[in-house]
Amino acid sequence: MKTFSLKKEEIKKEWILIDAKDAVLGRLAAFSANVLRGKNKPNYTPNQDCGDNVIIINSDYVHLTGKKAKDKIYYRHTGYPGGIKETNPEKMKAKDKSNEIIKLAIKRMIPSGPLGKKQLSNCKIYSGEKHSHEAQQPKKVDFTKLNEKNFKR
Repeated sequence: MKTFSLKKEEIKKEWILIDAKDAVLGRLAAFSANVLRGKNKPNYTPNQDCGDNVIIINSDYVHLTGKKAKDKIYYRHTGYPGGIKETNPEKMKAKDKSNEIIKLAIKRMIPSGPLGKKQLSNCKIYSGEKHSHEAQQPKKVDFTKLNEKNFKR
């Protein structure tokens, strides 16, 4: 029995469209990260970018369970002494940065490094219904129907 390893020429990428309206953030990010890495395919190879391209629409309507909208804190540092900045999802939504909330959640679920950055670049997030990838003919995945816990109750 030989170990199967996917070659770069054998990779077939698809486009997947996910509607984030009333979807739970963590479950959406976990599903998207697995699709971006290619872990939903039988020919998954850890050292190749064999995942699909993901389009997420309606990022303004993503749902955080519990009190995470106020209590969850995102930190970043400017690089200067005493330059730590913090924000929470409620403030980010007020500044129309709901795309960043989803992107940060997905980013923290894929490995860091050159391959992880390449896989994250295959994720396109839009705040409204419209996106500019109609020519790729994306397959729509009804994320909320996969599990009853995937959407706001």
